[in-house]
Amino acid sequence: MLEKLPTEYELNELMGKDAYRAWCSINNFIKDNYNMDMIWDNGGKTGVFELKYRKSGKTFCALYPREEGIRILIIFGRNERGKFEASREYFSDDMNYFYDSTHEYHDGKWLYLDITKDTIMKDIEGLLLIKKKPNRRKE
Repeated sequence: MLEKLPTEYELNELMGKDAYRAWCSINNFIKDNYNMDMIWDNGGKTGVFELKYRKSGKTFCALYPREEGIRILIIFGRNERGKFEASREYFSDDMNYFYDSTHEYHDGKWLYLDITKDTIMKDIEGLLLIKKKPNRRKE
């Protein structure tokens, strides 16, 4: 766990304007739709920082601010993979290709998505909705 959390200014400077806009969009989507714990840590090899969203000990997703971008990790188990397969027509060709080319491990597909701007936000939101149904109503 981080002792000192990064400021919005530091995150904007690190990621760049376009990626920071995507960062804000992803975080706002999660906060508007889910009740999750937010856990900040060092990003290790994946990013400068890690912001993990968890509920009841299970990771929902992890965001990794990086220089000039963000990496997001969403892990799909068997159930989520079936839901994606059933709804793949709602995702972009790029996302379908990325999903198909991602290695499948014994515990699922680890989708590491690199984001430099907010053009794939509809796909990201769709993946998060597959991972977990919203449990918070928008006001």
